Amino acid sequence: MIRINLLAIERKAAKKPVTFGTGPKLTVAAALILLSAAGFVGWRYMAIDAESKRLDADIAAADQEVLRLRSVLAQVAQFEQQKALLQQRVNLIEQLRSDQTGPVHMLDQISRALPSMMWLTDLKQTPVANEVVIAGRCTTLTGLSDFVGNLEASGYFKRSVEIISSVTEPLTTPPFELVSFEIKAVFQQPGGAGRAAEAAAAKPGN
Repeated sequence: MIRINLLAIERKAAKKPVTFGTGPKLTVAAALILLSAAGFVGWRYMAIDAESKRLDADIAAADQEVLRLRSVLAQVAQFEQQKALLQQRVNLIEQLRSDQTGPVHMLDQISRALPSMMWLTDLKQTPVANEVVIAGRCTTLTGLSDFVGNLEASGYFKRSVEIISSVTEPLTTPPFELVSFEIKAVFQQPGGAGRAAEAAAAKPGN
């Protein structure tokens, strides 16, 4: 006897899960890697571009600073040149003033240093600055020594005043002899450092 199950339920065929093959997986992975690489490259490019612009700005600022410093240096050089010219003018004015007043003081001090029974016959300047040769006559060698000492003590002539020559001529009448002389002296303005040093060197014990 054959039994027939009328309540049998048709069984549906089980669905197989959808799976991707190896090829599509590699494609997706490669796409992700490319996207990541493209993003990194883009970010790096933007960073380098920003850094390049910053460096360009720094270079431009440095160039401006160099130009400014060159201008300052040029102004300083011009100032130093003007200062040197002004100093030369000041020195020239001071030299002219000294040249104007120097001979007056020199002649005054020479006349003050003259002892009695002495007179001058010549006064000339040598090529050496402020150096003069004085010629004259006196009645004694003591008078010549006093004249040299007076010049040195005045402070207007450097030590030591040099006696170039002295010649004694006999006379038949009083004072019975006449001394002709030439001396060399270097004139200086009083109060100079050189005079002070010479005075210190002339002190006893030096």
